[in-house]
Amino acid sequence: MKDPNAGHVRTTRWVLPSLLAILALYLFVAMSYAVATPPWQAPDEPAHYNVIRQLAETGAYPLIEGGDWDQAYLEQLKAARFAPNLLARLNAVQFEDHQPPLYYLLLTPVYNVFGGNLVALRSASAVIGLFVVLTAFAVAGCAMPGRPAVALGTAALVAFIPQHVHILASVNNDALAWALVGWILWASLIHAAGGRFPAWVLGLLVGLALLTKTTGYLMAGVALLAVVIRPSPHGMRGRLTAVSVYLAVALGIGGVWWLRNVSVYGFPDFLGLAAHDRVVVGQLRTAELIAEIGADTYLKTAFETAITSFIGQFGWMALPIQTWALVIYGAVAGLGLIGAASLRALRHSTPRSWLLMGVTGGLALLMLVYYNTQFVQFQGRYVYPLLIPLAALVCAGLDAIRQQLPVVKRIPVLLPAALCAFAGLDLWLLTRVLVPNLTP
Repeated sequence: MKDPNAGHVRTTRWVLPSLLAILALYLFVAMSYAVATPPWQAPDEPAHYNVIRQLAETGAYPLIEGGDWDQAYLEQLKAARFAPNLLARLNAVQFEDHQPPLYYLLLTPVYNVFGGNLVALRSASAVIGLFVVLTAFAVAGCAMPGRPAVALGTAALVAFIPQHVHILASVNNDALAWALVGWILWASLIHAAGGRFPAWVLGLLVGLALLTKTTGYLMAGVALLAVVIRPSPHGMRGRLTAVSVYLAVALGIGGVWWLRNVSVYGFPDFLGLAAHDRVVVGQLRTAELIAEIGADTYLKTAFETAITSFIGQFGWMALPIQTWALVIYGAVAGLGLIGAASLRALRHSTPRSWLLMGVTGGLALLMLVYYNTQFVQFQGRYVYPLLIPLAALVCAGLDAIRQQLPVVKRIPVLLPAALCAFAGLDLWLLTRVLVPNLTP
């Protein structure tokens, strides 16, 4: 049976103004990062920029090839904080040339209009980040339609994690990938509840994710699960038809890119990853690090780095934020998870919603493990596809705690308002930590 509330947040008059305020505050913080972050001091930013530059200058999509990775030059750049006198060869930093094309195609007109201005491209990414925040609100509202404060809190928490806003305000295809993750999750929740999004819409969104970044590929499984568990009046035949439509659309879109890769890199390298691995000579490999420091130290380092960089480790993983800031975020998350576990915070949500969000989180964690099977890649941003489900769970717990406190029980806007205070911390970290320590 179709859920009449599928996809809707039950609203009161304060919800829309509150959402607009969160979006405006996010945009202010993100634009501040876009303008003030020293040039190239975001993960892999020169390589992503150079994909756009090559598209704009040649009109052809680049290939990853020998010479696109120079370990010694990259280490020199990072050690000197990308000092201007070392940037003569920056155009040769092209180790992201294997990436899918959608983000770069979208930003090429921005490059052309603004003459390749870095801040303009960062600002365009920050605007894409608006959709990450908006889909966070939509997903939480769909999962818990009777609790708009949780939806707003989820949007605020997602918007103001320092590392998240740092990446969203840089030239990086993560912004579009995370926006599509949010869209797909929202559409999957609606579809699974019998709502208005048909299977071909899920296929379209997943197809776009396949054209954006492998980070979003996990959502193909989430959307497929949504199609399978959707109530069907036509039984198994209806489900098989929906699955066929979904797969045909998603694979039809993604397959165009895969066929191109096979034609230039050879079979079976349909993602261009084998070509990438041949090029990045000198990048630290997992087996080498384990042999050097031992498995126990490796696991400890991996866990600590992943947690820290999930919250804030600026630049090219060179600048972890202060321990006290990590403690604040950890305390908020821990309190929310305790509230969610002990106060029946999810009692008004649907099992299908949390099944899909739980699968999203689980697949994101598995992808982080997979990324580290060959190369050392402890970056917490690789699990940001779980950010919306995690934030929704934390905010559900925090709101449940609020409802137990007589003084604030009737002030639901308190939760998102309190979480918006993290915007101030973001700006403090930008001006007092990031800029002074990463400026050449």
